[in-house]
Amino acid sequence: MAILANNRKALFDYDIIETFEAGIQLIGSEVKSVKDGHIQIKESYAKMTKSGEVYLHNAHISAYPNANNDDYDPYRIRKLLLHRRELYSIAIKMRGQNLTIVPIKVYNTPRGLVKVEIGLAKGKKKYEKRRSIKEKELKREIKSTLTRL
Repeated sequence: MAILANNRKALFDYDIIETFEAGIQLIGSEVKSVKDGHIQIKESYAKMTKSGEVYLHNAHISAYPNANNDDYDPYRIRKLLLHRRELYSIAIKMRGQNLTIVPIKVYNTPRGLVKVEIGLAKGKKKYEKRRSIKEKELKREIKSTLTRL
């Protein structure tokens, strides 16, 4: 699997409770652009509609240079393709809880399909973010001292 985009900011800002693999509905030139790595999911999020479908908002896919893209919108809303039981599971877990659906990474499968890993996430408080920064620094410091020995 070739990872095309990673959302490190989501892993810092949210505690990921559960992850799902979803397909993404793209037009032809978008597929080529994504496979070239011209996608950004840093500020993107997913939203579930009342009809039970999940859509990806604010993901930027650059226009493919060799395509005729006169009226192309790089920030258009894209549908995420999930199984019905996964949609039902997400809807049940989101009900009554303060959860968000965030894309974690976009990758290419061995069969050539573009997939999005989404996660049900709960937002971190400011002190939790500080604690995670301290833990990362401690791990980095321990690793550097071990490599010196």
